[in-house]
Amino acid sequence: MPPAPYPGLPGQEGFAAPGAAYGPLPAPTRPVPTTSRKPRRGLAIVALALVSALIGGVVVAFGTHYLDGGVSLGAALPAPGPGSTARPDGSIAKIAANALPSVVTIKIKAAGGTGTGSGFVIDKQGHILTNNHVVDAAGGSGTITVELNNGTDLPAQVVGKDASYDLAVLKVNTTDLPPLEFGRSADVVVGDGVIAVGAPLGLDATVTSGIVSALNRPVTPGDGGDTSYINAIQTDAAINPGNSGGPLLDMNGRVIGVNSAIARVPGSSADTGGNIGVGFSIPSDQAAKTAQQLITTGKADHPVLGVNVDQGYDGNGAKIAQGGVPSGSPAATAGLQGDDIVVGFEGRKVTDANALIVAVRAKNVGDTVKLTVLRGNQTLDVTMTLQGATG
Repeated sequence: MPPAPYPGLPGQEGFAAPGAAYGPLPAPTRPVPTTSRKPRRGLAIVALALVSALIGGVVVAFGTHYLDGGVSLGAALPAPGPGSTARPDGSIAKIAANALPSVVTIKIKAAGGTGTGSGFVIDKQGHILTNNHVVDAAGGSGTITVELNNGTDLPAQVVGKDASYDLAVLKVNTTDLPPLEFGRSADVVVGDGVIAVGAPLGLDATVTSGIVSALNRPVTPGDGGDTSYINAIQTDAAINPGNSGGPLLDMNGRVIGVNSAIARVPGSSADTGGNIGVGFSIPSDQAAKTAQQLITTGKADHPVLGVNVDQGYDGNGAKIAQGGVPSGSPAATAGLQGDDIVVGFEGRKVTDANALIVAVRAKNVGDTVKLTVLRGNQTLDVTMTLQGATG
């Protein structure tokens, strides 16, 4: 496989959004490569795959329950006594009741069929945040409809979308929808309680709960030309196809993530795979920043190193391709060279090229970062300022 360009310099773009099915999930310390439309070679360490949480429909079958023979009920059962539906602050029920009016079902109609995803209101101007792969399913000629919690359908327009972060902003023509509040994903720790809200399998207003299972998971759902880079929050809260774009809430009811991908058992497909307790969300710090950029300009800024990495390199770390550091670029000024192998970024281990890209994308344009680089038998620390590229 020839060296692939690291996005960021003119002519070096090439990473986009996730598709409908994702490829093998690697070991916990490595990023999650995926294959969306065609299978790709993956690591054999952990045989899992990612699937985008967008669903075309659902059929629910109801069975009949029977009493075993010989069992009889009394002639008169006591009537239930009066009760209260009020729930205390901080309870899952109270958080869900407050959040549900702000969570919507997104319905797509396109030439290839129909589908549903999830989203949530982020301001009083009618802006709704969701995943890029949800709205991307509409293509250029499809229609997008937002169904509110009360059953009202509203036509929606795309304000902006970004494939690399798998985020998109829609707008509906109303100003009376209650927005959800963003929390700080930087303050989240493993073990925190979380609540996922959305429309899994087309079942709107569904609420599930769990914990934060891990942080900073490098997840790259999509294929080579349609890939997202997510420094993800991992959760065991049940997330299924159709939850894409819905909020992951903390126990104060604030958004700490945007649900984007799930793992599935090998051999299952986007049509048969479901929750196995391993889901991934885009951190709210990234989501809020990108959403504001999409509302303001229709595009999002991506921080980049501005070098070409060798995607064919299968050793440990991210190898800069020969000739992959443009003369006069900030990377060259910082001292990076072709054949350098980046093994650390801001104190975190870099296992391969995708792990480096994910770590960089989690930063801001203009941030100064430190890289640990292997050059022959030398280990060097390189400090540089991240460039910006708009996608």
